[in-house]
Amino acid sequence: MRSIPLRHLVATTIFLCTSMSASAQHAVHKRTFTPPPPADLSYTIKARQNGFSLNGEALIKWRTTPGTFSISTETRSPLVGKIVDATSSGSIDAFGLAPATFVENRWRKEPTTTTFDRTAKIIRFAPEADTFPLLGGEQDRNSVIWQLIAVARANAAAFKVNSSWDFFVAGPRDAEPWVFTVVKEEKLDTTLGPQRTVHVTRAPPPDSKGQQLDIWLAPGKEWYPVKVRFSEADGDFIEQSLEKIGSVPG
Repeated sequence: MRSIPLRHLVATTIFLCTSMSASAQHAVHKRTFTPPPPADLSYTIKARQNGFSLNGEALIKWRTTPGTFSISTETRSPLVGKIVDATSSGSIDAFGLAPATFVENRWRKEPTTTTFDRTAKIIRFAPEADTFPLLGGEQDRNSVIWQLIAVARANAAAFKVNSSWDFFVAGPRDAEPWVFTVVKEEKLDTTLGPQRTVHVTRAPPPDSKGQQLDIWLAPGKEWYPVKVRFSEADGDFIEQSLEKIGSVPG
């Protein structure tokens, strides 16, 4: 198997999407939410980029208490070891997850830090970039999936085909609205057995050639993601499949 160029994998890995654009203001949504139980989620990864293939693995550590949360994501390849790790942590408020910091470390790149300054009510970036207003409910690239899960768990009846759920999401240097649409229910064969899943997609804007993000959430497994796929317009992709759910002692 030939190896995928790491610059492509680093740019498109677990729960980290590209294609960001500035926005001075954004919608605010206050929805009911129920965070899932803490867990360690282990995934296998396969990818194709420009005819090259790669296998790897990823680990997500999701932690929550009645008033706080943290998420760490680490992706590894047998070729070079750690490729990407990202952490998000903060409190839980009336809107749901309320990130304080989002730190991303990519292979051969300087770390970036996104700060949700709730005193000044702005989102800051390091290295420096434009700031964005902090109005309530904003997420980062690590936390947004878990906010989506928390909302789905509390609004299962409304989480139906063709429904849309939008969030304002900050990355390493910018922020923009993300819109998730429920596509359909699907039965997937997984290492954990057959799973009924809810397929959710985030398509790139119509005038963009950015990535499409597809997520398969499993209601029978606390709505954890059992499959995540990043797809490019030219057919290249990165796909991760859940291998194991590890419980965390309370």
